Amino acid sequence: MKDINELKVEVLLDIINSSAREAMEEYKKTGHGVPGVDSTTLHPLDVSTDTLALRKAIRLLEGACNQLNATLSPPQHTIYETVVNYSWACADVAVKARIADILDQYPEGLSVDVLADKVNLDKTKTLRVLRVLALKGCFKEVEQEVFANTRLSLILKSTSNPGCMVRVHSDFPKYAANLYDTMIDQEYARSYEVEKSPRLFSFRKEGIDRDYWDMDSETRQIFQRGMAGITEIMGTSSLVHHYPWDTVSSMVDVGSGVGANSILLANMFPHLRITNQDLPGFEEQAQIAWEKDAPEALRDGRVEFVPFNFLEQSPVAGKDVYYLRHILHDWPDSESTTILRNIRKVMGPNSRVLVHDCMLFHPIEEPGLGAIEINKAPEPLLLNFGAGSNKQYQQDMTMWLVFNGKERTLNELKTIGAGAGLVVTKAYDLAGTTAVEFRIAQD
Repeated sequence: MKDINELKVEVLLDIINSSAREAMEEYKKTGHGVPGVDSTTLHPLDVSTDTLALRKAIRLLEGACNQLNATLSPPQHTIYETVVNYSWACADVAVKARIADILDQYPEGLSVDVLADKVNLDKTKTLRVLRVLALKGCFKEVEQEVFANTRLSLILKSTSNPGCMVRVHSDFPKYAANLYDTMIDQEYARSYEVEKSPRLFSFRKEGIDRDYWDMDSETRQIFQRGMAGITEIMGTSSLVHHYPWDTVSSMVDVGSGVGANSILLANMFPHLRITNQDLPGFEEQAQIAWEKDAPEALRDGRVEFVPFNFLEQSPVAGKDVYYLRHILHDWPDSESTTILRNIRKVMGPNSRVLVHDCMLFHPIEEPGLGAIEINKAPEPLLLNFGAGSNKQYQQDMTMWLVFNGKERTLNELKTIGAGAGLVVTKAYDLAGTTAVEFRIAQD
């Protein structure tokens, strides 16, 4: 008779098999088959705006694979693999040196001698970087010391928005190195103010006095493209397909930036009247983005750009939906409540607020969720899918390091909503991000 742990392993193997087959079916539905790890082109599903079914399958697959590994591997092996991982630094080298851009011109591969010369880096060190990345399918050594692009390394090209996110993250490990120090520092340890983030702690140690938003034009462009890239990375655009936008006449993209998500909405729902709102000065870049990606909406007057400060002002009044994508996670609870309260002041009786962040699910079920449905992983996985939810928890750490902000649980969102006179009515699980809908609380 099998013991309980052996039975759990068998169930994990079944989950891995079934979720992998579900993912394969999603790829095959496109008519282009299943991608190969060393494919040299992106699969159509890689650039689709609706990958929810695939992401749900991958969430299960990642959670089960990691739990199986943690179960069967010696614990010291697993901990070492967790701590000693410099793939991020190697990816940073590849992005900054534009290695993927150069290899794109040599589909059959390029020798490290020539490649290193083209990027003005040492050959032996470049080879070591590429071999680390190639372990995970990012670049391929097609012959001895000859490398070519793969489907993964194409994401590191300078034309890739997700690749820009690698650039945005390049300084974050420096902030993370000071995490423990901030947790024992008398001034920082118990503060949740934006000014007491590990990032600013690091700046203080280095004698740097500048705001995170003080960027030159090139850095700002990389940041804005990185924000568009996080939409692809997290599958944020799935909301365009899985929220009833056909019942919505008007929406405000609060803290819109150039409006990456609202551009998708404008192209899919031509009846929708869209207002993009952000700090003064955003209009010029937004205008350029819309002229490029949604010129008809611009020409037909279906979009307007209205500057405002969401901490001090209310957005345009009386719209159907007020949409906040990756906004509240930047801010402590008090400022988040202020942002929602400023929106509440101008909502109509049927208006909704959509807060779209990486909502955290914990392995122990939260009390008080009421009728709000939350997807749960099957046993023996952790209730929150374990490593299948890694991106959400890493994003939570990013918010802590950079802004002293955080991703929130549903109960935490309910609390800040209640402080603004709002109540949660629904949550849309998009397998990476969650859109939480609020309406005006009834007295």
